[in-house]
Amino acid sequence: MHCALYQANQCRSCQWLERPYSQQLIAKQSHLEHLFADHADIQWHQPVASAEQAFRNKAKMVVSGSVERPILGMLPRDSDAVDLCACPLYPASFAPVFDILKPFIARAGLAPYNVARKRGELKYILLTESMQQGKLMLRFVLRSTSKLAQLRAALPWLQQQLPQLAVISANIQPVHMAILEGECEIALTREQALAERLNDVPLWIRPQSFFQTNPTVAAALYATARGWVRELTVSAMWDLFCGVGGFGLHCATTEMALTGIEISAEAIACAKRSAHEMGLTRVQFDALDSTRFATARANVPQLVLVNPPRRGIGAPLCDYLHRMAPRYLLYSSCNAHSMVQDIARLENYHVEQVQLFDMFPHTAHYEVLALLRHRDDPGHC
Repeated sequence: MHCALYQANQCRSCQWLERPYSQQLIAKQSHLEHLFADHADIQWHQPVASAEQAFRNKAKMVVSGSVERPILGMLPRDSDAVDLCACPLYPASFAPVFDILKPFIARAGLAPYNVARKRGELKYILLTESMQQGKLMLRFVLRSTSKLAQLRAALPWLQQQLPQLAVISANIQPVHMAILEGECEIALTREQALAERLNDVPLWIRPQSFFQTNPTVAAALYATARGWVRELTVSAMWDLFCGVGGFGLHCATTEMALTGIEISAEAIACAKRSAHEMGLTRVQFDALDSTRFATARANVPQLVLVNPPRRGIGAPLCDYLHRMAPRYLLYSSCNAHSMVQDIARLENYHVEQVQLFDMFPHTAHYEVLALLRHRDDPGHC
């Protein structure tokens, strides 16, 4: 992939860009196998590759410059602002949106926030695209509500220019720190969830709910999890750290009891909406801390699926699972180091299958899915 910004040394986010993509995959697979070197008899699957460019479904743009000439991109600490509108990781559909947003910022009078002076209102533009019909969710991250009326007044022009905008909101982030968003989200459109569909599963993305940035590879990840689960004999499962429910909703059947737990109420609202659309009646989603939920239960289902943040599931949840001994664990992680540390605490489990999913080309990061079976299970060899 060619990137003019990388060649000009303006953006180095894609640290591995100079490596051929085939070599990137080999290096990631080798790294993963090295981390699992102490585990024997693993069934390794071929890595799932990504497109090399235009794979991101979202853009997180720092807004700098002036109200008449805003710059959408990033603001390095020791150099000038960098415009990332031409970043080749974004789909081609983003460029005309950025072209409209720049004059809209002036029309709405949203002065970019100046970090040094602590002045201005508009901090970030957050844009997400759905693979389903190319609809968009747009979020304006503002310092305060002082310009909210101006933003509302200017929106009809923006919606006329960009009819694909399905969801628009304003997030209020008043803190003078490098924090992407605040707790307060103000809806600017009637619809506040972006419709998505991966494989045959309807999913919804609300402004403050997490969703994978590489939906094509995410679809492969969810489909793989569903395939592995369908080969097991389970009538009930937990989906911990479930987000908008992607894993659980893919794995669930009308006969299976599914409990999904996620700390974000926004994400849980999305998961419930999807389950209703799918006609799943033996499903329960709750906005709770996953570790606290699990460790307060006296019984576990046959299958526990975990998809934690980068820190992993941690010692308390590992100790609980080790003690309660569900038959299967399905572990999805964006940090193989913390994943392997967690698995080391689960001494009574054997790692059966592992597969790498390259969500993040041109970087050292990747997603991994592993299936673990309890050693006392009759099916364990």
